[in-house]
Amino acid sequence: MVAQSIKQAAQWVKCFTRKSPSGNSVWWMKLNLLKTLVQRDLSARYQGSILGNLWPLLNQLVQLLVYTYVFSVVLQVKLNLKGLPANNLTFGLWLFAGLIPWISFTGGFTQAATAVVGQPNLVKKVVFPLALLPLVPVLSTFIESTMGLMLLIAFVAFSLKTLHLTLLLLPLIWLPQLLLTAGLGYLAAAFTVFFRDVPQTIAVVLNLWFYVTPIIYPVTAIPEMLRPWVWALNPLTTIVEVYRDLVLVGQVQHLSQWLAVWAASLLIFVMGWWIYRRLRPAFADVL
Repeated sequence: MVAQSIKQAAQWVKCFTRKSPSGNSVWWMKLNLLKTLVQRDLSARYQGSILGNLWPLLNQLVQLLVYTYVFSVVLQVKLNLKGLPANNLTFGLWLFAGLIPWISFTGGFTQAATAVVGQPNLVKKVVFPLALLPLVPVLSTFIESTMGLMLLIAFVAFSLKTLHLTLLLLPLIWLPQLLLTAGLGYLAAAFTVFFRDVPQTIAVVLNLWFYVTPIIYPVTAIPEMLRPWVWALNPLTTIVEVYRDLVLVGQVQHLSQWLAVWAASLLIFVMGWWIYRRLRPAFADVL
């Protein structure tokens, strides 16, 4: 299985680095096209609205306020983090740090599921690189989530009067997060062409997935006998915890789980792209 994944990854790199008749790298041409599609998608999402692309940030802030009120004010949940004061603001920052990667993941995943069926005209164009379609919502949603991340970093800097150097390591958790989202997005996009119930199924699964991920509660609240399974079977657990470690605590922790998420995300991405590539020739006929 691993050997097959490596082989498929090598084929993927080869198809993106071959030369076009004009002498330019096909990889470079597709990268420029992907950039243009992402820019167009971000511009079109809130075109004509007054707040424009500030809406994603507003949505994240509303979720932050609701969850903070419910858990900190109503349920009186207290959270002690090293280096941060034990108050409602600390819980809000901790909660926001977990919501940011979750919102990025779920938004990209769910929108990627309909990326192919929503663009039938592009699918029927022989020269259009269909491999880019699921990547557009994944990258667009990730870029939107960085607005919330910048706000979180600003609040942490205000609270601590300093910035952790571990912020420089954030790209090392962004990459597996994007690989995981894109891999599942490829799978969902391919299967949605043939089974239109997939997006609705994903919505149900994500509702359950949210509550088995330690976002609104700490990992220590999980029974100790179940904790290893949560780490092993739910890659979002590691991604959420690493975000909190790097932004709030300023320490590198859970290194073994971090490495496991890298391996799992890469495997899921290669598997998702391979299945998408095998089913791609039938897309135009079905649509």
